[in-house]
Amino acid sequence: MSAISIDDVRRLRELTGVGITDAKAALVESKGDFDKALAAMRKKGLTKADKRSEREARAGLIGSYTHDGRIGVLVEVNCETDFVAKTDEFKELVKDLCLHIAASEPADVSEFLGQPFVKDPAMTVGDYVKEHIAKLGENIVVRRFSRIALGEIE
Repeated sequence: MSAISIDDVRRLRELTGVGITDAKAALVESKGDFDKALAAMRKKGLTKADKRSEREARAGLIGSYTHDGRIGVLVEVNCETDFVAKTDEFKELVKDLCLHIAASEPADVSEFLGQPFVKDPAMTVGDYVKEHIAKLGENIVVRRFSRIALGEIE
């Protein structure tokens, strides 16, 4: 068993949003294997995220993105409180969702949540959102989006 470094504990905590005790316990359980500990914490976080999905989300942000003046995206992402909506993590999530919509052209939210995430195809967009639910501790809902491309006819 390799020694558990404080840097690994700190890194795991930053990536998953878990407490120091949980991060250290996951590293001990995985015998110091950071990747196994990260996978275990993400799985645990996704389970908690599923429980949070029943809570009402009415705060949030409307994000926008334009690409070369040819593609425009608006997306409404809701969370439970204005406090979370103002965090850098939530703003980054909204930005990433805009980029994904611009690049992947989903037809609707349900298709969009099942697509491989453009920044990390190993996970779906839904998993990426659930990861943020676990990290931020609130329910997050991608409510709606609109994508416009120059010259495109509906």
